Amino acid sequence: MNTRYLTKASIIAAIYLVLVLVQMIPLPIASLTFGPVQLRLAEGLVLLPLVEAAAVPGVFVGCLLSNTILATYSGFGLVDIVGGSLVTLVAAILTSKMKSKFTAILPPVILNGLVVSSWVSYFTKVPYLIVVLGIAAGELASVAIFGNLILYVYEKASKIREF
Repeated sequence: MNTRYLTKASIIAAIYLVLVLVQMIPLPIASLTFGPVQLRLAEGLVLLPLVEAAAVPGVFVGCLLSNTILATYSGFGLVDIVGGSLVTLVAAILTSKMKSKFTAILPPVILNGLVVSSWVSYFTKVPYLIVVLGIAAGELASVAIFGNLILYVYEKASKIREF
């Protein structure tokens, strides 16, 4: 690993954390960063591994830090800190292997929808299928809309840097 790679990963982790913290400020939508219905804007960053290798550790560390901070609000504790962060890591790795934006959207949506929902359903006592739909729909919106916006900006910034 070189300094550029570590710097990119650190910046991506910081952006993830800042996006979660900013979303926590307006209390009515703060609960959308965790719970049976999730729309975590920072999850849009999980599409970035499609074009940037440093995004894999970046989104993992950003998610790990965010889940650690959110543990006091969510009540999901260590299972979300470790489990949720590992789901993001696996989704980022799988996303980095995808061939298109469309297929890159699938790992985070499917993994978060199916895996994270298991403990969120358990702790919130909301039926698993409802939680799967709530988390997968929020993840899809975050990755498809915000993730594509991030890819667009990243690709434009990369072209500017080439000059």
